[in-house]
Amino acid sequence: MLNPADSDFLSRLAALLPADTVRPAEPRHLSEPRGRWHGLAGAVALPRQTEDVAGIVRACAEARVGIVPWGGGTGLVGGQIMPEGPAPLLLSLERMAARRAVYPEENVLVVEAGMILADVQRAALAAGRRFPLSLASEGSARIGGNLSSNAGGVNVLRYGNARDLCLGIEAVLPDGSVLHGLKRLRKDNTGYDLRHLLIGAEGTLGIITAASLKLVPIPAAEGTALLVVESPAAALSLLALAEGRLGGLISAFELIGRAGFEFLAETMPEVRQPFAVPPDWSVLIDLGLPQGLSPQSALEGLFTDAAEAGLVHDGLIAASGAQRRDFWHIRESIPEANRRIGAISSHDIALPLGAVPEFILGAGPALAALGNFRINCFGHLGDGNLHYNVFPARGRSRADHENAREPIKRLVHDMVDAMGGSVSAEHGIGRLKVGDLERYGDPAKLGAMRAIKAALDPAGIMNPGAVLRG
Repeated sequence: MLNPADSDFLSRLAALLPADTVRPAEPRHLSEPRGRWHGLAGAVALPRQTEDVAGIVRACAEARVGIVPWGGGTGLVGGQIMPEGPAPLLLSLERMAARRAVYPEENVLVVEAGMILADVQRAALAAGRRFPLSLASEGSARIGGNLSSNAGGVNVLRYGNARDLCLGIEAVLPDGSVLHGLKRLRKDNTGYDLRHLLIGAEGTLGIITAASLKLVPIPAAEGTALLVVESPAAALSLLALAEGRLGGLISAFELIGRAGFEFLAETMPEVRQPFAVPPDWSVLIDLGLPQGLSPQSALEGLFTDAAEAGLVHDGLIAASGAQRRDFWHIRESIPEANRRIGAISSHDIALPLGAVPEFILGAGPALAALGNFRINCFGHLGDGNLHYNVFPARGRSRADHENAREPIKRLVHDMVDAMGGSVSAEHGIGRLKVGDLERYGDPAKLGAMRAIKAALDPAGIMNPGAVLRG
């Protein structure tokens, strides 16, 4: 049984820490982007160094007070929000945002967990390198939260998820001890890899305080094309053709459905539309090439071969950096357009690549049997991650369909599971999908997860109720 972060506990905690470390929680700490949940908290702790984080965790462990880590507040599954139970202590690392070291020749950047992702990217550029993790929320998401949720984004096809871009971490474990794991090694087979255990654990096994990040060279030339495809199956064939022609040079391969363009026109008319009539399906391809290769020529050659194969029938190749940014602005604005429309049920799913067309072909008619809905299907086709979101018909609101949310989610997730997919591709489990993990998770995996949680966090203070039911 956990205890609340009440006034007596907060007074004792404040006395152990530098002045102004423990403060009242602000409204931004108690809500999440979709506005579905609102949290509670006794206070928020804002430490400035790892030793302070360790002291906070030790105090909470002794008092059996829950800790909810709060990064940039951009999570979409409620991992940063505790809506009920004894009021926890929120722990924000926003004051721990320093660049600790950079090793350009090693392609390594060491930063604290509170650094905003866009600032990590800028620090890498200042060193003549690139940190390729890229998300729509990169202007406010923090790297500690990105690692804790194993964030994905648009460049997974080429560079992998957040865990693939991390060489080492420093973290505070549930007993307040500090894991000093900021090595810059590519190879280190000295026992269990606790880095990968904590990455993706959503703060349930410890607090990541710093990370050694993997950088990559900046491509000599980059190019982008927005190609109109006949169908999702054609998009998949185009991906195979592109990979055959361009090897590991494709940075992103994004599928965009008609609804994405229509939602932008409806809610964000200032976003420039590339086509007079929105196509049913299109693909946004991004290339990063070494010196001596022309992205324009590469994309023109790809378009020619794809057209001859009947996979594409129209398209645009960015002729300038500004046009390239315009294409990406379209893709990156779709989540905001979705938010303004208001989804009945949103799904972050992953499927085997070959199953993607079958799922899209079958899910629409199956949902139509439940009601009159609009579907916006888009996402990272290159790695099999779709954002398959269901919206009310024009003139209706999501409030009109509150009773439909659970049947819609169950239908979509049952189909995904039956096809060997995942109901959480990149957003994590948080609190929103705890029941889904129990329904679709492998029993042996769930048993091992519970055993690990019990061993490392026997008091259950770390993000209680997230990922695993308390």
